[in-house]
Amino acid sequence: MMTRLMATERQGALILSGLVALAGLILAAAGRGDPMGVHGWITLVFAGGVLLIALRALDAPEPTEDRLASYYDDPTKVGILLALFWAVVGMGMGVWVAAQLAWPELRFDAPWSSFGRLRPVHTSGVIFGFGGNALIATSFHVMQRTSRARLAGHLSPWFVLLGFNLFCLVAASGYLMGVTQSKEYAEPEWYADIWLVIVWVVYFVLYMRTLARRNEPHIYVANWYYLAFILVVAMLHIVNNLAVPASFGAAKSYSAFAGVQDAMTQWWYGHNAVAFFLTAGFLGMLYYFLPKRAERPIYSYRLSILSFWGIVFFYIWAGSHHLHYTALPQWVQTLGMTFSVMLLVPSWASAGNALMTLNGAWHKVRDDATLRFMMLAAVFYGLSTFEGSFMAVRAVNSLSHYTDWTVGHVHAGAMGWVALISFGSIYAVVPLLWRKEAMYSWKLVESHFWLALAGTVIYVFAMWNSGITQGLMWRTYTESGTLAYSFTETLVAMRPYYIARVIGGALFLAGAVIGAYNVYMTIRVAGHQAPQIDYPTGSEANEPAVPAAE
Repeated sequence: MMTRLMATERQGALILSGLVALAGLILAAAGRGDPMGVHGWITLVFAGGVLLIALRALDAPEPTEDRLASYYDDPTKVGILLALFWAVVGMGMGVWVAAQLAWPELRFDAPWSSFGRLRPVHTSGVIFGFGGNALIATSFHVMQRTSRARLAGHLSPWFVLLGFNLFCLVAASGYLMGVTQSKEYAEPEWYADIWLVIVWVVYFVLYMRTLARRNEPHIYVANWYYLAFILVVAMLHIVNNLAVPASFGAAKSYSAFAGVQDAMTQWWYGHNAVAFFLTAGFLGMLYYFLPKRAERPIYSYRLSILSFWGIVFFYIWAGSHHLHYTALPQWVQTLGMTFSVMLLVPSWASAGNALMTLNGAWHKVRDDATLRFMMLAAVFYGLSTFEGSFMAVRAVNSLSHYTDWTVGHVHAGAMGWVALISFGSIYAVVPLLWRKEAMYSWKLVESHFWLALAGTVIYVFAMWNSGITQGLMWRTYTESGTLAYSFTETLVAMRPYYIARVIGGALFLAGAVIGAYNVYMTIRVAGHQAPQIDYPTGSEANEPAVPAAE
Protein backbone atom coordinates (compact mmCIF):
# COMPACT_ATOMS: atom_id res chain seq x y z
CA MET A 1 0.00 0.00 0.00
CA MET A 2 2.76 2.47 0.95
CA THR A 3 4.69 1.75 -2.25
CA ARG A 4 1.60 2.23 -4.40
CA LEU A 5 0.72 5.54 -2.74
CA MET A 6 4.25 6.86 -3.14
CA ALA A 7 4.35 5.80 -6.78
CA THR A 8 1.08 7.63 -7.40
CA GLU A 9 2.39 10.80 -5.75
CA ARG A 10 5.61 10.69 -7.74
CA GLN A 11 3.76 10.22 -11.00
CA GLY A 12 1.45 13.06 -10.06
CA ALA A 13 4.42 15.32 -9.31
CA LEU A 14 5.98 14.54 -12.70
CA ILE A 15 2.71 15.20 -14.52
CA LEU A 16 2.14 18.39 -12.52
CA SER A 17 5.61 19.75 -13.20
CA GLY A 18 5.07 19.09 -16.91
CA LEU A 19 1.73 20.92 -16.89
CA VAL A 20 3.16 23.87 -14.94
CA ALA A 21 6.10 24.05 -17.36
CA LEU A 22 3.67 24.02 -20.27
CA ALA A 23 1.65 26.83 -18.67
CA GLY A 24 4.86 28.79 -18.16
CA LEU A 25 5.84 28.35 -21.79
CA ILE A 26 2.40 29.50 -22.94
CA LEU A 27 2.54 32.59 -20.71
CA ALA A 28 6.09 33.40 -21.80
CA ALA A 29 5.22 33.00 -25.49
CA ALA A 30 1.91 34.85 -25.28
CA GLY A 31 3.19 37.69 -23.14
CA ARG A 32 6.61 38.07 -24.70
CA GLY A 33 8.00 41.32 -23.31
CA ASP A 34 5.04 42.34 -21.12
CA PRO A 35 4.36 41.27 -17.47
CA MET A 36 2.69 38.05 -18.58
CA GLY A 37 5.91 37.00 -20.30
CA VAL A 38 7.92 37.71 -17.15
CA HIS A 39 5.52 35.61 -15.12
CA GLY A 40 5.84 32.84 -17.69
CA TRP A 41 9.57 32.63 -17.04
CA ILE A 42 9.01 32.72 -13.25
CA THR A 43 6.56 29.83 -13.67
CA LEU A 44 9.10 27.88 -15.72
CA VAL A 45 11.66 28.23 -12.93
CA PHE A 46 9.07 26.98 -10.44
CA ALA A 47 8.22 24.02 -12.69
CA GLY A 48 11.92 23.17 -12.83
CA GLY A 49 12.05 23.15 -9.03
CA VAL A 50 9.02 20.84 -8.81
CA LEU A 51 10.61 18.55 -11.40
CA LEU A 52 13.84 18.35 -9.39
CA ILE A 53 11.89 17.42 -6.26
CA ALA A 54 9.98 14.75 -8.18
CA LEU A 55 13.14 13.29 -9.73
CA ARG A 56 14.82 13.25 -6.34
CA ALA A 57 11.81 11.38 -4.95
CA LEU A 58 12.14 8.83 -7.74
CA ASP A 59 15.74 8.13 -6.74
CA ALA A 60 14.91 7.89 -3.04
CA PRO A 61 14.52 4.43 -1.48
CA GLU A 62 11.01 3.17 -0.92
CA PRO A 63 9.69 4.30 2.47
CA THR A 64 9.06 1.69 5.12
CA GLU A 65 5.68 1.08 6.66
CA ASP A 66 6.74 2.70 9.94
CA ARG A 67 6.96 6.10 8.22
CA LEU A 68 3.41 6.71 9.41
CA ALA A 69 4.67 6.52 12.99
CA SER A 70 6.41 9.92 12.73
CA TYR A 71 5.30 13.43 11.90
CA TYR A 72 6.30 15.12 8.65
CA ASP A 73 7.66 18.51 9.69
CA ASP A 74 9.92 19.54 6.81
CA PRO A 75 7.19 21.58 5.03
CA THR A 76 6.42 23.33 8.32
CA LYS A 77 10.08 24.28 8.78
CA VAL A 78 10.36 25.76 5.29
CA GLY A 79 7.00 27.52 5.69
CA ILE A 80 8.18 29.27 8.85
CA LEU A 81 11.36 30.47 7.13
CA LEU A 82 9.34 31.74 4.15
CA ALA A 83 6.95 33.53 6.53
CA LEU A 84 9.86 35.36 8.16
CA PHE A 85 11.30 36.27 4.75
CA TRP A 86 8.01 37.79 3.62
CA ALA A 87 7.62 39.53 7.00
CA VAL A 88 10.87 41.42 6.53
CA VAL A 89 10.14 42.19 2.85
CA GLY A 90 6.51 43.20 3.38
CA MET A 91 7.14 45.30 6.49
CA GLY A 92 10.17 46.90 4.84
CA MET A 93 7.95 47.96 1.94
CA GLY A 94 5.44 49.27 4.47
CA VAL A 95 8.00 51.53 6.12
CA TRP A 96 9.08 52.78 2.69
CA VAL A 97 5.58 53.71 1.53
CA ALA A 98 4.81 55.29 4.92
CA ALA A 99 7.95 57.40 4.53
CA GLN A 100 6.83 58.42 1.03
CA LEU A 101 3.68 59.94 2.52
CA ALA A 102 5.83 62.13 4.78
CA TRP A 103 8.64 62.70 2.28
CA PRO A 104 7.27 62.19 -1.26
CA GLU A 105 10.71 62.49 -2.81
CA LEU A 106 11.75 59.09 -1.40
CA ARG A 107 11.44 57.29 -4.71
CA PHE A 108 13.54 56.63 -7.78
CA ASP A 109 13.04 57.80 -11.34
CA ALA A 110 11.29 54.54 -12.12
CA PRO A 111 7.56 53.73 -12.16
CA TRP A 112 7.99 50.67 -9.92
CA SER A 113 9.08 52.85 -6.97
CA SER A 114 5.85 54.88 -6.85
CA PHE A 115 3.50 54.65 -3.88
CA GLY A 116 0.74 53.09 -6.00
CA ARG A 117 2.93 50.13 -6.95
CA LEU A 118 4.77 49.60 -3.68
CA ARG A 119 1.71 49.78 -1.44
CA PRO A 120 0.06 46.53 -2.70
CA VAL A 121 3.45 44.79 -2.44
CA HIS A 122 3.41 45.77 1.23
CA THR A 123 -0.18 44.69 1.92
CA SER A 124 0.02 41.42 -0.03
CA GLY A 125 3.53 40.66 1.25
CA VAL A 126 2.42 40.99 4.87
CA ILE A 127 -1.08 39.49 4.61
CA PHE A 128 -0.45 36.66 2.15
CA GLY A 129 3.33 36.24 2.21
CA PHE A 130 3.87 36.48 5.97
CA GLY A 131 0.41 35.61 7.25
CA GLY A 132 -0.37 32.97 4.62
CA ASN A 133 2.90 31.09 5.08
CA ALA A 134 2.53 31.24 8.86
CA LEU A 135 -0.99 29.82 8.57
CA ILE A 136 -0.01 27.01 6.20
CA ALA A 137 3.06 26.05 8.24
CA THR A 138 1.32 26.07 11.63
CA SER A 139 -1.76 24.29 10.25
CA PHE A 140 0.47 21.41 9.12
CA HIS A 141 2.01 21.27 12.60
CA VAL A 142 -1.23 21.61 14.58
CA MET A 143 -3.19 19.21 12.37
CA GLN A 144 -0.67 16.41 12.90
CA ARG A 145 -0.33 16.88 16.67
CA THR A 146 -4.04 17.19 17.41
CA SER A 147 -4.91 14.27 15.09
CA ARG A 148 -1.92 12.12 16.10
CA ALA A 149 -1.46 11.29 12.42
CA ARG A 150 1.11 12.07 9.76
CA LEU A 151 0.25 14.40 6.89
CA ALA A 152 -1.71 12.46 4.28
CA GLY A 153 0.73 13.29 1.48
CA HIS A 154 4.47 13.48 1.03
CA LEU A 155 4.69 15.75 -2.02
CA SER A 156 1.34 17.52 -1.82
CA PRO A 157 2.36 19.63 1.25
CA TRP A 158 5.31 20.89 -0.79
CA PHE A 159 3.03 21.69 -3.70
CA VAL A 160 0.72 23.70 -1.42
CA LEU A 161 3.56 25.60 0.23
CA LEU A 162 5.69 26.31 -2.84
CA GLY A 163 2.68 26.82 -5.11
CA PHE A 164 1.31 29.43 -2.72
CA ASN A 165 4.65 31.23 -2.70
CA LEU A 166 4.70 31.18 -6.50
CA PHE A 167 1.37 33.02 -6.34
CA CYS A 168 2.84 35.55 -3.88
CA LEU A 169 5.87 36.09 -6.11
CA VAL A 170 3.77 36.52 -9.26
CA ALA A 171 1.48 38.95 -7.44
CA ALA A 172 4.32 41.05 -6.01
CA SER A 173 6.21 41.24 -9.30
CA GLY A 174 2.97 42.10 -11.11
CA TYR A 175 2.32 44.99 -8.75
CA LEU A 176 5.79 46.40 -9.39
CA MET A 177 5.11 46.19 -13.13
CA GLY A 178 1.77 47.96 -12.68
CA VAL A 179 -0.57 45.02 -13.32
CA THR A 180 -3.61 44.54 -11.06
CA GLN A 181 -7.37 44.12 -11.43
CA SER A 182 -7.79 47.67 -10.05
CA LYS A 183 -9.89 46.53 -7.11
CA GLU A 184 -9.86 47.53 -3.47
CA TYR A 185 -7.36 44.82 -2.53
CA ALA A 186 -5.35 45.14 -5.80
CA GLU A 187 -5.88 41.54 -6.82
CA PRO A 188 -3.25 40.09 -9.16
CA GLU A 189 -3.68 38.86 -12.72
CA TRP A 190 -6.39 36.42 -13.85
CA TYR A 191 -3.93 33.58 -14.44
CA ALA A 192 -2.53 34.01 -10.93
CA ASP A 193 -6.06 33.72 -9.58
CA ILE A 194 -6.60 30.42 -11.43
CA TRP A 195 -3.30 29.08 -10.09
CA LEU A 196 -4.25 29.95 -6.50
CA VAL A 197 -7.54 28.05 -6.87
CA ILE A 198 -5.60 24.91 -7.87
CA VAL A 199 -3.23 25.28 -4.92
CA TRP A 200 -6.08 25.90 -2.50
CA VAL A 201 -8.05 22.84 -3.65
CA VAL A 202 -4.98 20.65 -3.02
CA TYR A 203 -4.62 22.30 0.42
CA PHE A 204 -8.25 21.52 1.30
CA VAL A 205 -7.98 17.91 0.09
CA LEU A 206 -4.73 17.42 2.04
CA TYR A 207 -6.32 18.78 5.20
CA MET A 208 -9.41 16.60 4.90
CA ARG A 209 -7.38 13.47 4.10
CA THR A 210 -5.24 14.01 7.18
CA LEU A 211 -8.27 14.54 9.41
CA ALA A 212 -9.86 11.40 7.95
CA ARG A 213 -6.88 9.27 9.01
CA ARG A 214 -6.67 10.76 12.52
CA ASN A 215 -6.08 8.54 15.53
CA GLU A 216 -7.82 10.98 17.84
CA PRO A 217 -11.63 10.66 17.68
CA HIS A 218 -12.17 14.28 18.67
CA ILE A 219 -11.37 17.09 16.21
CA TYR A 220 -9.76 19.80 18.33
CA VAL A 221 -11.25 23.28 17.88
CA ALA A 222 -8.07 24.73 16.33
CA ASN A 223 -8.73 22.48 13.34
CA TRP A 224 -12.26 23.88 13.04
CA TYR A 225 -10.84 27.37 12.64
CA TYR A 226 -8.14 26.30 10.20
CA LEU A 227 -10.69 24.41 8.12
CA ALA A 228 -13.06 27.40 8.05
CA PHE A 229 -10.14 29.54 6.91
CA ILE A 230 -9.32 27.17 4.04
CA LEU A 231 -12.89 26.57 2.89
CA VAL A 232 -14.31 30.12 3.04
CA VAL A 233 -11.22 31.80 1.58
CA ALA A 234 -11.60 29.56 -1.47
CA MET A 235 -15.21 30.65 -1.85
CA LEU A 236 -14.34 34.33 -1.43
CA HIS A 237 -11.45 34.19 -3.86
CA ILE A 238 -13.41 32.45 -6.63
CA VAL A 239 -16.45 34.74 -6.48
CA ASN A 240 -14.60 38.04 -6.11
CA ASN A 241 -12.14 37.25 -8.90
CA LEU A 242 -14.63 36.13 -11.54
CA ALA A 243 -13.29 37.95 -14.58
CA VAL A 244 -13.04 37.76 -18.35
CA PRO A 245 -9.51 38.17 -19.77
CA ALA A 246 -9.19 40.93 -22.37
CA SER A 247 -7.18 38.38 -24.36
CA PHE A 248 -5.23 35.24 -23.54
CA GLY A 249 -2.07 37.07 -24.56
CA ALA A 250 -2.42 39.90 -22.02
CA ALA A 251 -2.70 40.20 -18.26
CA LYS A 252 -5.63 42.64 -18.37
CA SER A 253 -9.10 41.34 -17.52
CA TYR A 254 -12.58 42.69 -16.83
CA SER A 255 -14.56 41.90 -13.69
CA ALA A 256 -17.76 39.90 -14.04
CA PHE A 257 -19.47 42.48 -11.81
CA ALA A 258 -20.06 46.19 -12.34
CA GLY A 259 -21.33 49.19 -10.44
CA VAL A 260 -22.84 48.73 -7.01
CA GLN A 261 -22.79 44.93 -7.40
CA ASP A 262 -19.03 45.07 -7.89
CA ALA A 263 -18.64 47.29 -4.82
CA MET A 264 -20.75 44.93 -2.71
CA THR A 265 -18.83 41.90 -3.96
CA GLN A 266 -15.49 43.56 -3.22
CA TRP A 267 -16.45 44.38 0.34
CA TRP A 268 -18.10 41.00 0.88
CA TYR A 269 -14.68 39.62 -0.09
CA GLY A 270 -12.67 42.27 1.74
CA HIS A 271 -14.35 42.01 5.11
CA ASN A 272 -14.58 38.23 5.00
CA ALA A 273 -10.90 38.04 4.06
CA VAL A 274 -10.42 39.79 7.40
CA ALA A 275 -12.84 37.32 8.98
CA PHE A 276 -11.51 34.04 7.68
CA PHE A 277 -7.94 34.76 6.60
CA LEU A 278 -6.91 37.25 9.29
CA THR A 279 -9.18 36.04 12.10
CA ALA A 280 -10.31 32.41 11.86
CA GLY A 281 -6.93 31.02 10.79
CA PHE A 282 -5.05 32.90 13.49
CA LEU A 283 -7.60 31.88 16.11
CA GLY A 284 -6.57 28.34 15.17
CA MET A 285 -3.03 29.32 16.16
CA LEU A 286 -4.24 30.95 19.38
CA TYR A 287 -6.33 27.96 20.49
CA TYR A 288 -3.40 25.59 20.07
CA PHE A 289 -0.23 27.47 20.95
CA LEU A 290 -1.44 29.60 23.88
CA PRO A 291 -2.73 26.67 26.02
CA LYS A 292 0.31 24.64 24.96
CA ARG A 293 2.75 27.35 25.99
CA ALA A 294 0.91 28.20 29.20
CA GLU A 295 0.54 24.48 29.98
CA ARG A 296 -3.07 25.15 30.92
CA PRO A 297 -6.23 23.66 29.37
CA ILE A 298 -8.38 26.03 27.37
CA TYR A 299 -10.68 27.85 29.80
CA SER A 300 -13.91 26.84 28.09
CA TYR A 301 -14.12 24.49 25.14
CA ARG A 302 -17.83 25.20 24.77
CA LEU A 303 -17.11 28.93 24.56
CA SER A 304 -14.63 28.29 21.76
CA ILE A 305 -17.30 26.42 19.78
CA LEU A 306 -19.83 29.20 20.44
CA SER A 307 -17.31 31.72 19.20
CA PHE A 308 -16.61 29.62 16.10
CA TRP A 309 -20.23 29.43 14.95
CA GLY A 310 -20.88 33.06 15.84
CA ILE A 311 -17.94 34.21 13.73
CA VAL A 312 -18.85 31.91 10.83
CA PHE A 313 -22.45 33.13 10.73
CA PHE A 314 -22.18 36.83 11.64
CA TYR A 315 -19.07 37.80 9.69
CA ILE A 316 -20.49 36.74 6.32
CA TRP A 317 -23.10 39.53 6.51
CA ALA A 318 -20.93 42.39 7.80
CA GLY A 319 -19.10 43.62 4.68
CA SER A 320 -21.69 46.21 3.63
CA HIS A 321 -20.85 48.44 6.60
CA HIS A 322 -17.95 49.70 4.46
CA LEU A 323 -20.47 51.18 2.03
CA HIS A 324 -22.49 53.54 4.22
CA TYR A 325 -23.71 56.67 2.41
CA THR A 326 -23.27 55.06 -1.01
CA ALA A 327 -25.66 53.83 -3.71
CA LEU A 328 -26.00 50.51 -1.88
CA PRO A 329 -29.60 50.01 -0.69
CA GLN A 330 -30.19 51.37 2.81
CA TRP A 331 -31.45 48.06 4.17
CA VAL A 332 -28.24 46.30 3.05
CA GLN A 333 -26.15 48.96 4.82
CA THR A 334 -28.22 48.53 7.98
CA LEU A 335 -27.94 44.74 7.77
CA GLY A 336 -24.14 44.98 7.63
CA MET A 337 -24.07 47.42 10.54
CA THR A 338 -26.33 45.20 12.67
CA PHE A 339 -24.30 42.05 12.16
CA SER A 340 -21.08 43.99 12.77
CA VAL A 341 -22.32 45.05 16.20
CA MET A 342 -23.47 41.47 16.94
CA LEU A 343 -19.95 40.25 16.04
CA LEU A 344 -18.72 41.70 19.31
CA VAL A 345 -20.17 38.68 21.17
CA PRO A 346 -18.26 35.81 19.46
CA SER A 347 -15.14 37.95 19.07
CA TRP A 348 -14.91 38.82 22.74
CA ALA A 349 -15.77 35.23 23.59
CA SER A 350 -12.50 34.13 21.95
CA ALA A 351 -10.46 36.99 23.41
CA GLY A 352 -11.87 36.38 26.89
CA ASN A 353 -11.43 32.62 26.55
CA ALA A 354 -7.74 33.11 25.76
CA LEU A 355 -7.15 35.49 28.66
CA MET A 356 -9.06 33.31 31.13
CA THR A 357 -6.92 30.35 30.04
CA LEU A 358 -3.97 32.21 31.56
CA ASN A 359 -5.52 32.08 35.04
CA GLY A 360 -2.93 30.42 37.23
CA ALA A 361 -0.20 31.05 34.65
CA TRP A 362 0.31 34.83 34.87
CA HIS A 363 3.74 34.30 36.40
CA LYS A 364 4.71 32.61 33.14
CA VAL A 365 3.40 35.59 31.18
CA ARG A 366 5.64 37.81 33.29
CA ASP A 367 8.74 35.70 32.67
CA ASP A 368 8.15 34.27 29.18
CA ALA A 369 8.16 36.80 26.32
CA THR A 370 6.84 34.16 23.90
CA LEU A 371 3.71 33.71 26.00
CA ARG A 372 3.51 37.49 26.36
CA PHE A 373 3.31 37.79 22.56
CA MET A 374 0.24 35.53 22.62
CA MET A 375 -1.37 37.29 25.57
CA LEU A 376 -0.93 40.72 23.99
CA ALA A 377 -2.28 39.38 20.70
CA ALA A 378 -5.48 38.30 22.49
CA VAL A 379 -5.76 41.78 24.06
CA PHE A 380 -5.35 43.51 20.69
CA TYR A 381 -7.84 41.09 19.15
CA GLY A 382 -10.42 42.13 21.71
CA LEU A 383 -9.66 45.85 21.25
CA SER A 384 -9.71 45.66 17.45
CA THR A 385 -13.00 43.77 17.30
CA PHE A 386 -14.61 46.27 19.67
CA GLU A 387 -13.34 49.15 17.55
CA GLY A 388 -14.52 47.44 14.35
CA SER A 389 -18.06 47.01 15.70
CA PHE A 390 -18.03 50.61 16.93
CA MET A 391 -16.82 51.97 13.57
CA ALA A 392 -19.55 50.05 11.71
CA VAL A 393 -22.23 52.24 13.31
CA ARG A 394 -23.38 54.70 10.65
CA ALA A 395 -22.89 57.83 12.77
CA VAL A 396 -19.32 56.87 13.71
CA ASN A 397 -18.61 55.69 10.17
CA SER A 398 -19.45 59.14 8.81
CA LEU A 399 -16.44 60.48 10.73
CA SER A 400 -14.03 57.57 10.48
CA HIS A 401 -14.40 56.19 6.96
CA TYR A 402 -11.96 57.31 4.26
CA THR A 403 -9.67 58.71 6.98
CA ASP A 404 -6.50 57.44 8.65
CA TRP A 405 -8.61 56.20 11.56
CA THR A 406 -9.46 53.19 9.37
CA VAL A 407 -5.73 52.73 8.65
CA GLY A 408 -5.05 52.76 12.40
CA HIS A 409 -7.82 50.24 13.03
CA VAL A 410 -6.51 47.89 10.35
CA HIS A 411 -2.98 48.04 11.72
CA ALA A 412 -4.12 47.53 15.30
CA GLY A 413 -5.45 44.21 14.05
CA ALA A 414 -2.62 43.44 11.64
CA MET A 415 0.28 44.38 13.92
CA GLY A 416 -1.26 43.84 17.34
CA TRP A 417 -3.23 40.67 16.61
CA VAL A 418 -2.05 38.88 13.46
CA ALA A 419 1.68 39.60 13.66
CA LEU A 420 1.99 39.11 17.42
CA ILE A 421 0.20 35.75 17.51
CA SER A 422 2.27 34.67 14.49
CA PHE A 423 5.58 35.63 16.10
CA GLY A 424 4.53 34.05 19.39
CA SER A 425 3.59 30.80 17.63
CA ILE A 426 6.85 30.81 15.66
CA TYR A 427 8.91 31.30 18.82
CA ALA A 428 6.98 28.46 20.46
CA VAL A 429 7.33 25.97 17.62
CA VAL A 430 10.86 26.63 16.30
CA PRO A 431 12.68 24.96 19.24
CA LEU A 432 10.34 21.98 18.95
CA LEU A 433 10.88 21.50 15.24
CA TRP A 434 14.65 21.90 15.33
CA ARG A 435 14.95 20.04 18.65
CA LYS A 436 16.51 22.83 20.67
CA GLU A 437 15.98 23.46 24.35
CA ALA A 438 14.98 27.08 23.70
CA MET A 439 15.45 29.95 21.30
CA TYR A 440 19.01 31.08 20.63
CA SER A 441 18.56 34.21 22.76
CA TRP A 442 15.67 34.89 25.12
CA LYS A 443 16.92 38.49 25.37
CA LEU A 444 16.32 38.95 21.64
CA VAL A 445 12.79 37.58 22.08
CA GLU A 446 12.30 40.11 24.88
CA SER A 447 13.68 42.92 22.69
CA HIS A 448 11.41 41.90 19.83
CA PHE A 449 8.39 41.99 22.10
CA TRP A 450 9.02 45.52 23.34
CA LEU A 451 9.89 46.81 19.87
CA ALA A 452 6.68 45.28 18.50
CA LEU A 453 4.59 46.74 21.31
CA ALA A 454 6.16 50.20 21.04
CA GLY A 455 5.88 50.20 17.25
CA THR A 456 2.24 49.15 17.33
CA VAL A 457 1.22 51.72 19.96
CA ILE A 458 3.03 54.58 18.20
CA TYR A 459 1.61 53.62 14.81
CA VAL A 460 -1.98 53.13 15.97
CA PHE A 461 -2.13 56.25 18.13
CA ALA A 462 -0.64 58.35 15.31
CA MET A 463 -3.30 57.11 12.89
CA TRP A 464 -6.11 57.53 15.40
CA ASN A 465 -5.11 61.16 15.92
CA SER A 466 -4.57 61.70 12.21
CA GLY A 467 -7.88 60.13 11.24
CA ILE A 468 -10.02 61.98 13.77
CA THR A 469 -8.31 65.26 12.85
CA GLN A 470 -8.95 64.56 9.17
CA GLY A 471 -12.60 63.74 9.74
CA LEU A 472 -13.21 66.85 11.82
CA MET A 473 -11.40 69.14 9.39
CA TRP A 474 -13.31 67.72 6.43
CA ARG A 475 -16.67 68.40 8.07
CA THR A 476 -15.91 71.89 9.44
CA TYR A 477 -17.79 74.68 7.64
CA THR A 478 -17.60 78.47 7.76
CA GLU A 479 -20.58 80.66 8.59
CA SER A 480 -21.24 81.03 4.87
CA GLY A 481 -21.51 77.26 4.48
CA THR A 482 -18.22 76.64 2.67
CA LEU A 483 -15.46 74.27 3.78
CA ALA A 484 -13.22 75.85 6.41
CA TYR A 485 -10.09 73.92 5.35
CA SER A 486 -8.69 73.09 1.95
CA PHE A 487 -7.45 69.59 1.20
CA THR A 488 -3.86 70.89 1.23
CA GLU A 489 -4.34 72.23 4.75
CA THR A 490 -5.48 68.82 5.94
CA LEU A 491 -2.34 67.27 4.43
CA VAL A 492 -0.14 69.75 6.29
CA ALA A 493 -1.92 68.87 9.53
CA MET A 494 -1.30 65.16 8.92
CA ARG A 495 2.48 65.38 8.42
CA PRO A 496 3.56 65.03 12.10
CA TYR A 497 1.38 61.93 12.43
CA TYR A 498 2.80 60.48 9.22
CA ILE A 499 6.32 60.92 10.59
CA ALA A 500 5.23 59.18 13.81
CA ARG A 501 3.81 56.36 11.70
CA VAL A 502 7.19 55.87 10.02
CA ILE A 503 8.85 55.65 13.44
CA GLY A 504 6.31 53.10 14.68
CA GLY A 505 6.61 51.02 11.54
CA ALA A 506 10.42 51.12 11.67
CA LEU A 507 10.38 49.86 15.27
CA PHE A 508 8.07 47.01 14.29
CA LEU A 509 10.28 46.16 11.29
CA ALA A 510 13.35 46.15 13.55
CA GLY A 511 11.62 43.63 15.78
CA ALA A 512 10.82 41.41 12.79
CA VAL A 513 14.47 41.52 11.66
CA ILE A 514 15.59 40.58 15.18
CA GLY A 515 13.08 37.73 15.19
CA ALA A 516 14.31 36.39 11.85
CA TYR A 517 17.92 36.56 13.07
CA ASN A 518 17.01 34.79 16.32
CA VAL A 519 15.30 31.96 14.42
CA TYR A 520 18.28 31.66 12.07
CA MET A 521 20.72 31.41 14.97
CA THR A 522 18.45 28.94 16.79
CA ILE A 523 18.62 26.65 13.77
CA ARG A 524 22.38 27.02 13.47
CA VAL A 525 23.36 26.53 17.10
CA ALA A 526 21.80 25.25 20.28
CA GLY A 527 20.36 27.95 22.50
CA HIS A 528 22.34 28.21 25.75
CA GLN A 529 21.07 31.62 26.84
CA ALA A 530 17.63 30.64 28.10
CA PRO A 531 16.72 31.94 31.58
CA GLN A 532 16.02 29.53 34.39
CA ILE A 533 12.24 29.39 34.00
CA ASP A 534 9.86 26.62 33.09
CA TYR A 535 10.03 26.71 29.28
CA PRO A 536 8.49 23.84 27.31
CA THR A 537 11.38 21.92 25.78
CA GLY A 538 11.85 20.43 22.34
CA SER A 539 10.91 16.93 23.47
CA GLU A 540 7.56 17.06 21.66
CA ALA A 541 9.37 16.94 18.31
CA ASN A 542 10.59 13.44 19.16
CA GLU A 543 7.17 12.07 20.06
CA PRO A 544 5.92 9.61 17.45
CA ALA A 545 2.51 9.80 15.90
CA VAL A 546 0.29 6.82 16.51
CA PRO A 547 0.46 4.56 13.43
CA ALA A 548 -2.70 4.50 11.35
CA ALA A 549 -2.89 0.73 11.80
CA GLU A 550 -3.52 1.21 15.49
